[in-house]
Amino acid sequence: MTSRYIIKSFAMALLAIAVFSCTPELTKREVNTGLPDEYQTSADTTNSADIKWREFFTDPYLAALIDTALMNNQELNITLQEIEMSRNEVMAKKGEYLPSIGLGAGVGADKVGRYTRNGALEATTDIEPGKEFPEPLGDFTFGAYANWEVDIWKKLRNAKASAFNRYMASVEGKNFLVTNLIAEIANSYYELLALDNQLEIVRQNIQIQQDALDIVKYQKQSARVTELAVKRFQAQVLNTRSLQYEIKQAIIETENRINFLIGRYPQTVDRDHTQFSSLVPQSIKQGIPAQLLQNRPDVRQAELELIAAKLDVKSAKANFYPSLGITAGVGYQAFNPSHLIRTPESLLYSMAGEIMAPLVNRNAIKAIYLNANARQIQTVVNYEQTILNAYIEVANQVSNIDNLANAYDLKSQQVQTLTESIDISNTLFKSARADYMEVLLTQREALESRFDLIETKMKQMHSVVNIYRALGGGWQE
Repeated sequence: MTSRYIIKSFAMALLAIAVFSCTPELTKREVNTGLPDEYQTSADTTNSADIKWREFFTDPYLAALIDTALMNNQELNITLQEIEMSRNEVMAKKGEYLPSIGLGAGVGADKVGRYTRNGALEATTDIEPGKEFPEPLGDFTFGAYANWEVDIWKKLRNAKASAFNRYMASVEGKNFLVTNLIAEIANSYYELLALDNQLEIVRQNIQIQQDALDIVKYQKQSARVTELAVKRFQAQVLNTRSLQYEIKQAIIETENRINFLIGRYPQTVDRDHTQFSSLVPQSIKQGIPAQLLQNRPDVRQAELELIAAKLDVKSAKANFYPSLGITAGVGYQAFNPSHLIRTPESLLYSMAGEIMAPLVNRNAIKAIYLNANARQIQTVVNYEQTILNAYIEVANQVSNIDNLANAYDLKSQQVQTLTESIDISNTLFKSARADYMEVLLTQREALESRFDLIETKMKQMHSVVNIYRALGGGWQE
């Protein structure tokens, strides 16, 4: 009889599991991590992303700014607190699949009516011979209790693993922020050096144009030119003088952008701009595309988010299955403290198991399951998009470095030619063999070409910073 009952109960349990395990069909999408074997220009595995930022950026002023930013940047410190919250979430998820054990104690009193069931029983029952039932009746208890949901289907462990992967993803997010922060400070720093050099060029040009204006004034006195020429030269000088104030404002704004990034109020940014024109962009080794999967923090972050999303689907699927809960308790209870620790009279204990499974109206569970799968597909697409974006960023910067190097060589020749043209036009103008408009035009073109040369040098330095960031460099300590 007993064996037949056990077999019947077992068969019913299997039937229940079969019914409960019916889950909705899911739309699945596999990850495509295919990358080209090499970049168009190189198949060398040497990668500049492996260089620590302190070795990559050798300017001591720039290194000091980056150091300060890594300590004081507000966005970075906010992200660090988000990482702390993610770590705490892992602790919380871990606690959910471990037994919950606690201690408790209680004191109470109870007076029931004599003409009630309990009152009548109390009137006819003696706890001890010759003594009446105490009234009111005290209630003193203390003991330990435990609750545990047995993680049969790994629902809770998958949730904990998902939380852990999201914590690791938040760490990678911080690393990606560090990479971008370093790149932004370096780009702003080189922009500041370029503005300093442009301001110096403007001041030099003001002197050159002032000298030309003095010559024109002298020639007017000799009736060799008209007042129109004098006015045109004066306008040129005034225009160039006004330009220096635009550059000064740009310098202030760039300094304050750096000050904001390093978490301090506006002040002068220390730097040495005298060597900017002679800076030579360092050689970059881009390695092979597959290295992006390891070097880029945003790629690793997207991968960890994908792993977490897959675990969320497994955890959500377990909601369709029966859950087993166990509760237990042990302690002492008595109506009088003097009897409280008598054993076994005042000892109490209990243990119970409970199996529950959703049977009707499972729409909420189904919605959670389908949403988890939709988020998983979303993270798959995001992961593929992140890899594609990383590859294109590197490819663009590799091409940019080569094109800027060629452009800088040509602009250097242009500057040299136009600088020589200034002396030639001044000489021809003094001997009345050139019109004053030719002198003005030559000076303007020379100024613009020197500005363009400085800007191209800045773009070269930016391209080096940007490819270092695109390769995944900068976050390593």
